[in-house]
Amino acid sequence: MKETVAAQSGTGPLVWLDMDQKALDDAYDQLAYAHNRVQVSERNEFNSQRVRARLGEPQRLAYGSSQVEGLDLFTTDRANAPINVFIHGGAWRQRWSKEYAFLAEMFVRAGAHFIALDFIGIDEANGDLLPIADQVRRGVAWVYQNAEGFGGDPSRLYVSGQSSGAHLAANVVTTDWREFGVPDDIVKGALLCSGMYDLEPVALSKRSEYVNFTDEVEERLSPLRRLDRLNCPLIVGYGNHETPEFQRQARDFAAAVKSAGKPVKLLLCEGYNHFEMCETIGNPLSEIGAAVLEQMRLV
Repeated sequence: MKETVAAQSGTGPLVWLDMDQKALDDAYDQLAYAHNRVQVSERNEFNSQRVRARLGEPQRLAYGSSQVEGLDLFTTDRANAPINVFIHGGAWRQRWSKEYAFLAEMFVRAGAHFIALDFIGIDEANGDLLPIADQVRRGVAWVYQNAEGFGGDPSRLYVSGQSSGAHLAANVVTTDWREFGVPDDIVKGALLCSGMYDLEPVALSKRSEYVNFTDEVEERLSPLRRLDRLNCPLIVGYGNHETPEFQRQARDFAAAVKSAGKPVKLLLCEGYNHFEMCETIGNPLSEIGAAVLEQMRLV
């Protein structure tokens, strides 16, 4: 199946590459290319309920002082187990960790702890991405510092993220961890699924209506520009039914990582749109799920 590369048609002046404003806006609007968001959301909610029924309710732990700074922890029965911290997407808007319990079972059954982070949404942050990225980084640092308390191995900490969560996860793996009082190599590997890694074109799109893309935000939170700090292997995944910009962002980011001489695996998933890609993370039969288990050495 060929990759979906054609943008929505338009006749205005070019704004980014070969796209006019409408085409660029559509390229950062998942509903313009995938119309089953509600169906997928309902399926994920149903499967999350089933996972909680099988595994039990997760432990709820706080990584910070504000009410939103918490996480859901699904523990495995293996001692000193590796940990996967999942960072959710949703256009940086408020979502909740309980919505992603459907991903936990694959990790728990394979012998890893699964953690889903909560963090502030862009509307609550008054359009500023910087405090969102800061909360996510503090959450990951907290997990590293407290892993032994819940039977986790801090030397085997991994992160995963999808959509805007992949953008935040990419910022996690390009963090100067000295600012957080932890070693530079706390993250041993990451899955970046259907994400954005250069904010320049995003800032030109209609997402600027609710995100304040200042020059500082664009520079500090574009992981493509921070590859000198990257020191762990990456899996970069995307679906062939995603928007042309999300496909290009994945390819260009993986190519830049490879050119920087750092380990990266690029996975094109046939038959998936943006909303469906999140489900592949918790599916051991999918390319994405299998690659994550291999990365964590949990075959």
